[in-house]
Order: sequence, then structure tokens, then C-alpha cells
Amino acid sequence: MLQGQEITISGAGIGGLAAAVALARRGAKVRVLEQADAISEVGAGLQISPNGVVVLDALGLGDVARGRSIRSSSIILRDGLTGRGVVGLDLKTLVPDQSFLLFHRADLQGLLADAAREAGVSIETGRRVVEVEPGAVSTKITFADDSQEDVNFLVGADGLHSVLRPVLNLPANPFFTGQVAWRALIPASGREVDGPIVYMGPGRHMVAYPLRDGQVMNLVAVEERKEWAEEGWFHRDTPENLRAAFAGFCPDAQKVLERVETVFLWGLHRHEVALEWHRGRSAILGDAAHPTLPFMAQGAVMALEDAWVLAETLDQMGLDDGPALYQARRRHRTQRIVEAANKNARTYHYSNPLARGLGHGMMQLANRLAPQKILGRFDWIYQHDVTRE
Repeated sequence: MLQGQEITISGAGIGGLAAAVALARRGAKVRVLEQADAISEVGAGLQISPNGVVVLDALGLGDVARGRSIRSSSIILRDGLTGRGVVGLDLKTLVPDQSFLLFHRADLQGLLADAAREAGVSIETGRRVVEVEPGAVSTKITFADDSQEDVNFLVGADGLHSVLRPVLNLPANPFFTGQVAWRALIPASGREVDGPIVYMGPGRHMVAYPLRDGQVMNLVAVEERKEWAEEGWFHRDTPENLRAAFAGFCPDAQKVLERVETVFLWGLHRHEVALEWHRGRSAILGDAAHPTLPFMAQGAVMALEDAWVLAETLDQMGLDDGPALYQARRRHRTQRIVEAANKNARTYHYSNPLARGLGHGMMQLANRLAPQKILGRFDWIYQHDVTRE
């Protein structure tokens, strides 16, 4: 049903470009509008778990994706204060046929952009959409220069501050969680393991993992605090503030923090999953539909899943009936994942020494007796394959 149909996508992020590839390969004529002047080298690290890798495989991009990323061999959890190991999971043993891939965001975005262009997608940069009016037979979009167009179907893949989402729903009312996060790319020491290391401490934790053949490391550090911080990835902070927040952490953690030169800080705000994902000739996906806290590393992966399901349902049911099936297939799952991310920070942030000792002890015991059960708690996330639903 998509053969020859014109579809416009607002946003050239992971979800928007994946949707462009999936739609174009089903015969749609796809155009992507990106507000930035270029698809540039911005962002930091992404963890793409197996449920995202299956989408890349289905798009025919799996081999290229594996070649431009690092396959995570392990997940290591440590007590941030002492450096003592708490959990060590060998992913290649526990899930030998599946891949947890570590990407620089720009590398994944770049390979999706290349695939989109090869599939005939037009990518227009410097095209900022400021207003949207969905209709029964078309959707009117207004650009920042006041020019307007009527498009056959619009996909809002425009992220956290989506223009389309508030048109479909009541105004969002996110609230500050009392947590802030820093992110940084730092030089690698050359001794990193191929997987995330999580340093857990009272009211805070930090995660570090290698990117780009081990040349750089991605660092994300989260702290609980009362002082409000603005939402968004691109607010500069100083390395000194980051190091001060984690001053009590172990020497290994300090060696990572010492290499930080440029760092960004953002406040973590909790958003509700959108009630309505579509109206008339329009639909939203990714962060526009279901922003999530970064405690399950599923933001980009959910966007990949959305992209596949949207393309499949539009192809099956058409532009008028497909969006309702898309929302029906996606909303419950994304709601569960957002809720799991909301809860997951507790595991890392025990403030009471007795609670921390008990919690870490239970994780150590589980790691020794049945390590597969630690990952198995999230089989409903990682083992899910939207391409075979």
C-alpha cells in the first residue's frame, strides 16, 4: 500500500532516518526535513541492545552496523566507593547469538543517512518546522521562514520538543526528577574492557564504555540533587563540578574523571508517554511519543522499533488506518520500558550503607549462582523482535 505514497519525516535523528529507510524500501517516496544546517558530528555514546540490532538486521544494515561499532562483551557493576566488583556478566557466554552494540551516535546516524539516500530518500537540512495542522487528506506544515506546504503524510520524529506531539495531545507537564546527568567523550587509556562499567555510589553512579575501536570512551554520570537543572543535552558545565560530585569514588573512577576536558549537564525530567500518537495524516515516534530516562539505554532502541512498526503497519493498512494499528502495537510496550527505566536508578543509588551492603550482596550472590537470571529479568525487552511480531 505504500508504493508511490509520499511521506514527509520531520527530524533526521535515529528514529526519523530508520523510518525513512524502512518506508522507502517498501516503495514510499520519502523526504526528511532536518532543522540543523547539516547532519553533523554531535552526540555521544549509544548502547543498542539485541532488540534494536534485529531492526538493523531487518533493514539490511546489520553487517555495516557491527563494523562501525563495538560488540559489548560484558557488563560490570562495581561499588563506586571501594572499586570492589559486584556483578560481572559475560554477554558472549550468556547471549552468544545476540549483539549488544556500542555506537557513537554520529556513526549510527551516519550509516542510517547513507542507507536512506541509497534508498532514494531526500534529506533537506536547514528546514525547521514550527507549526503543524493534521488533516484528513493531508497535513499542513509551516516552516521557520513562514513558508507553508501541504504534505501527504507527516511523521513527527522531532524528539523531546516535538512540534507535532502537543497538537495531538494536551500540553506536556514533565517534572524534574531530582537527578542530573553529565555526559562526556574522553580519550581512552587503551586498557578498557569491551563493555560498560558502572560505578555505583550513594545517590549517584557513573557509566563508562569504549567507542570507535576503543579510541574514545563515553561517560555518563548521574547525581541526585535538589537544585533544578534545565532539560536538554547541550548545556555546558565544568569538569571541576563533575569531579567534585564524585570526589569520594574509588581510584579507578578518578582516573576516568581526570581525563574529562569538555562536559555537558542536563536535568532529568520525567515525561508521560503520549496518549495519542496519530491524527489524520500524521503520526509521532521515538522521543516525541515516549521520552525515557537513560537508565535502561532504550531511547534509541525504542525509536528503531517504532520506525519498523510504523513502516510495516502503514504498508499493511494504508495511511488512513495504519497509524491506529501502529499505536496499538507500540504504546503498551513503550509504557512498560519507560516505567522500568524510572525504577532502575534505585539499584545504583543506595544511600544507606546497610541497604547498599545488602543490595550489593544480593547481586553478588545472584551473579555467582545464576548470572543468566540477572539479564533474564529483562528478556521481555532484549529478546523481543518487532520484525517478527
